[in-house]
Amino acid sequence: MNNAHQHGTTDRALRILAVTNLWPEDGSYRGIFVQRQVAALRSRGHHVDVEVVAQSRGKWDYLTAAPRVRRRARTGGYDVVHVHYGMTAPATRFAGHPVRVLSLYGSDINVPRQRFMTRLGWGGSRARIYVSRRLAETARDPAGHVVANGVDFRLFQPGDRSAARQALGISGTDRVVLFGADPSRPVKGYDLFHEVVTRLRQRDPSVRELILSTPGQPEADLVRKYDAADVLLFTSRPGSEGSPTVVKEAAAMGLPVVSVDVGDVQEVLSGVRPGAVVRFPSGGVTGPERSSLVENLADRVTEVLDAGSRADGREQNAWLDEHLVADRITEIYHDLLKS
Repeated sequence: MNNAHQHGTTDRALRILAVTNLWPEDGSYRGIFVQRQVAALRSRGHHVDVEVVAQSRGKWDYLTAAPRVRRRARTGGYDVVHVHYGMTAPATRFAGHPVRVLSLYGSDINVPRQRFMTRLGWGGSRARIYVSRRLAETARDPAGHVVANGVDFRLFQPGDRSAARQALGISGTDRVVLFGADPSRPVKGYDLFHEVVTRLRQRDPSVRELILSTPGQPEADLVRKYDAADVLLFTSRPGSEGSPTVVKEAAAMGLPVVSVDVGDVQEVLSGVRPGAVVRFPSGGVTGPERSSLVENLADRVTEVLDAGSRADGREQNAWLDEHLVADRITEIYHDLLKS
């Protein structure tokens, strides 16, 4: 399996068409990691256009977008058509371009219905990029590249915790546990997060929760929330994540993370202290197994809170800088164009 973790030089600026069903619209953060990758590629001097499939056009666009995408791909003078997310792949299956790259992110491989759509559009891709090694192994694709989504290290860097708390109206004595997603999305596991926080509050009433995702909030508030929190508790469902962005942003901010074992969190948090990765019970997450999981997560969060220090995740994960990631992806492009 190829692993594009090395920083190399690029031969020339490229024209790239990014085709995706993951793109921020109407103040949402959906697909923010795709948007940031596009921005990083542009900052490296590449021309990147974006074609959004479905989303505001509705789900039928998955079936009707192909002529629109094919026309744009064939007339835009692009070197590369980069497809982000497997559900979008069928719309680009017959784009007729010599270099077509497919990035896969999680549920497009882990969820059976989405995996079927991904496989429909699989053919014709010259390279497939997985955001975690676990995802590539699940797809049984030994030829796949593994390149995790990057993080803007200039935006997400540790700041003044006291000032962040003051700006957010959080007391200096509160012990803040951050939920890094939209609670209304079941796959993000807010129910499990809430159970753990309830257990923590039974031990210490000063524990309070903070929600990271608020529609339309400025990026400055995201950074403040990471600064203000004592720990990120990540509780997404099994199989729902490929390479969770919030875990990497928290690492870049020096915020300790306690996470269930999903996506590539084991790799990102390996050796990072304080923090912990907790495996799901083998028997599932109901009944006694769920109670055990809640207690285990609460114990790990308590250890972080008692340590009272920031984590060394920024130093351990310098390779996640989004500009280095953009360089690795560009190397894949150039290798394909030379072959």
